[in-house]
Amino acid sequence: MKAIILAGGKGTRLLPITKVLPKSLFPVGDKTIVEYLLQKFKAVGINQIYLSVGYLDSLLRFYFQDGSKFGVNIEYIFEEKPMGTIGSLTLVKGLDQTFIVTNGDILTTLNFKDLLIFHKKHSATATIAVYPSCISIDYGVMQWGKLPLIAGIIEKPKIKYYINMGIYVFEPKVIEYIPKNKSYNLPDLLKQLINNGEPVIGYKFSGYWRDIGNLQDYLDIITDSDQIQKIITSIS
Repeated sequence: MKAIILAGGKGTRLLPITKVLPKSLFPVGDKTIVEYLLQKFKAVGINQIYLSVGYLDSLLRFYFQDGSKFGVNIEYIFEEKPMGTIGSLTLVKGLDQTFIVTNGDILTTLNFKDLLIFHKKHSATATIAVYPSCISIDYGVMQWGKLPLIAGIIEKPKIKYYINMGIYVFEPKVIEYIPKNKSYNLPDLLKQLINNGEPVIGYKFSGYWRDIGNLQDYLDIITDSDQIQKIITSIS
């Protein structure tokens, strides 16, 4: 089985740090973010890893090289021009069986083996790992009847929903939906799969998951030693 780590983003919300260091190389504890992902893949027997790179790719190549010092084999997918969040998959040869795609800026205790078992059990074309979240509204929210009648008022509700964790399991047929040599994004692929009747399912996960969206997210992660230890434990 193969895994693709998307590590070509510019990390504009983390400027000016990302002027000199890509997000995937940010240190957390004594490792970079991508190292945790590599270890999690290795722990479930996935040793063939593709790093999709573009911005500051020379630093990623220098640090990870062929992956042998991490116990995996790494090949690089280089985008000569921006190909969106998923367009680079058309550059990977031999995606002829189930594979995993993950963003290169996330930390999680999610068990990839459990995710794969769930995907296979439901015979899905695509599985999205999803995470519970909540928005609190500080006002009364109207419930409409036949306009302009108000049927009720909910005072300061909390709206619960699930968000995309940036971790996916795909079957090879998804490649047929991705245009070659063009910029193409993951949401567009998922919508196209759904519109074409392909089974796209969600794997609900409520353990530890964080992505580095901005500087505060990163500072929260590196100062939370308990959670870092949980991530290390989840790998072993």
